Amino acid sequence: MTTTTPLPTESALPAATGNANWRRFRRNPGAMVGLVLLILLVIAALLGPALTGDPAAQNLGARLQAPSGAHPLGTDQLGRDVLARVLNGARISLGLGVSVMLASLLVGSAVGLVAGLRGGWWDEGLMRVTDIFLAFPSLILAMAISAALGPSLTNVMIAVALVSWPTYARLIRAQVLALREREFVEAARALGSTQGRIAVRHLLPNALAPLLVQGSFDVGSAILTAAGLGFIGFGAQPPTPEWGAMVSETRNYIGPAPWASSAPAVAILLTVLAFNLLGDGLRDVFDPRAAR
Repeated sequence: MTTTTPLPTESALPAATGNANWRRFRRNPGAMVGLVLLILLVIAALLGPALTGDPAAQNLGARLQAPSGAHPLGTDQLGRDVLARVLNGARISLGLGVSVMLASLLVGSAVGLVAGLRGGWWDEGLMRVTDIFLAFPSLILAMAISAALGPSLTNVMIAVALVSWPTYARLIRAQVLALREREFVEAARALGSTQGRIAVRHLLPNALAPLLVQGSFDVGSAILTAAGLGFIGFGAQPPTPEWGAMVSETRNYIGPAPWASSAPAVAILLTVLAFNLLGDGLRDVFDPRAAR
């Protein structure tokens, strides 16, 4: 008796694709390192503040103490526990990076969709505005916006988002221009779908892969830019335990107490590295031709 192998069902096809993507992701050692680092950072951000106490609690009698059992990463110039401040800063920096990425993604995607679908003067006008933002160095423009709005964590998020959205706009526009004449889009038009429905139901889902890759890189970039703004005084203000501000506050004590500034600096380095490695792995998954 002969048996036939059943064809895969529709529900099995996405699962098979997902398994293949995961296997490709696992073959990239750097991507796995980035994923593990990111998981550890998220756990630290979620659980660390509850385990370490108040990051703003001062004890001048214990100022600039070296790492010990009581203070695993030492204390700063005000006797505050560096580990508590670093772990609380992880929540701030990760939240800031993800929020900036999402805001930039929403604004940039809207601009890119309109420019790519409408074409003509819409395309020219929106892309020239995008070029104006891209003409300025991102950190300098973010500094100018932060200075105009005033130093605060919220204003830093706004400033970094305003300099980050043009990348998504150009990326989405390129995807729309490549897809808008494809057969499935023409079929949707023939069935009477509006441009808005075509954009949401057909174009955006097919542009998700490059958006995910760009988004993973941009979270790290946003954290690094926010830390730079915090270091020069445009970002979070004391006693907020933001990593860039922590490095700035303790830079004068780098000789007698290097742990106070090196701990948040290493936290910035590992976080940005984790997102860059993750983005590199996602790029290899979604574009196997780019795999090394």
